Amino acid sequence: MAVVLITGANRGIGLALVRSLAMRGDRILATCRNPGDAEELRALAASPGLDIRVARMDVSSPASIAESRAEIGDGAIDVLVNNAGVMGPRRQSTLDMDFEGWIRAFEINTISPLRVVQTFLPNLRKAPAARILTVSSRMGSLAYNRSDRMAYRSSKAAVNKVMQGLATDLRGEGIAVSVVHPGWVATDMGGNSADLSPDVSAAGIVRVIDKMRALDSPRFYNYDGSELPW
Repeated sequence: MAVVLITGANRGIGLALVRSLAMRGDRILATCRNPGDAEELRALAASPGLDIRVARMDVSSPASIAESRAEIGDGAIDVLVNNAGVMGPRRQSTLDMDFEGWIRAFEINTISPLRVVQTFLPNLRKAPAARILTVSSRMGSLAYNRSDRMAYRSSKAAVNKVMQGLATDLRGEGIAVSVVHPGWVATDMGGNSADLSPDVSAAGIVRVIDKMRALDSPRFYNYDGSELPW
């Protein structure tokens, strides 16, 4: 049984990850901005036989992240999944950019994942072979030359680089760090015409988590376990 912390766990891929991991027997620390509104997550947490603890965490707030750490406590965490993220503002092309919205996208998609990791690093260091996986996007690959959704693309490219550096810094401690493209998923962000259901994407991401090793990190995984160019 692994102890898994998941951000943005109230819907979409995050909720599907909670379900998939809990049903196989892992202990889940499911965090989201407003647990009181997370009806599906709370119902899942109340299911008999599942070990799911719901905690409040607004990843855009350093104080909220710290409060979540205090609530969760000092126990070991085997896996941290940075799943919370935003698509960014309505206007986000290089010719028409909502700059305040771009800053907000960077705050949530790029800065917050590292802040969460640093806050929970004492917990991760207590696990024998901890893993840190950030849900990124193929749209952040520098090899994928497109110009739409530039705030989102640039924030994901940046978090990829941050996680590369983190992997280098933590490899000697035996902590694996990688990023994963979840596929085009039918969520509020991906839209109804997307290729994958959250459950299919989550099942692939769980397999990625299971194969992560510190000596192999960092890697940019597709949800199906194949690798993508940075």
